Amino acid sequence: MLNIFARASVSRVTDPVGRWLVGVGLTPNAITLVGTAGAIAGALWLFPAGHLLAGTFVVWGFAMFDLLDGAMARARGGGTRYGAVLDATCDRLADGALFSGIAWYAFFVAQDALLASTALICLVTAQVISYVKARAEASGLSADGGLVERAERLITTLVGTGLVGLGVPYALHVALVLLSVGSVVTVAQRLVAVRRSAEERA
Repeated sequence: MLNIFARASVSRVTDPVGRWLVGVGLTPNAITLVGTAGAIAGALWLFPAGHLLAGTFVVWGFAMFDLLDGAMARARGGGTRYGAVLDATCDRLADGALFSGIAWYAFFVAQDALLASTALICLVTAQVISYVKARAEASGLSADGGLVERAERLITTLVGTGLVGLGVPYALHVALVLLSVGSVVTVAQRLVAVRRSAEERA
């Protein structure tokens, strides 16, 4: 949802940076891979060790590379089909690492079954939300939109981890419970969108 409203504003900031990165010889795919590797490393190293505030900044910083690869692709006149698949695959890996790291923290550091359960729900639904859209598009159907997309997942989760890292109790519980509910709703919304799209094309 945020993608719709924020895309134009974000592009005004990232496009000049993207043009500069292309000018120094970097490629969108390289930025995608660096950002993904950094986000995965931060999520799986810092969160399981209980370093929630540091993990928040590291994951957020590398997640911002996802904005730059799109800006670089635009600077080069448009992305490639391989680049789109690589970007989507790396997004799924980074999301999986984020919620896996939080689940590990919940199980073994916080020893909190509720927090662990919500992290696992978010892990599964994040993958399903993206899969529904990909499978629908492969079938020539539409499944855009929904209450919770990747931007909402990252912001909600990292606000929760950051606040807990700053000493705010239960902030991550609240964030993941809200995200779990919103993600389940989004799966349903996308399935409904696919059905409507199929009926329109019948």
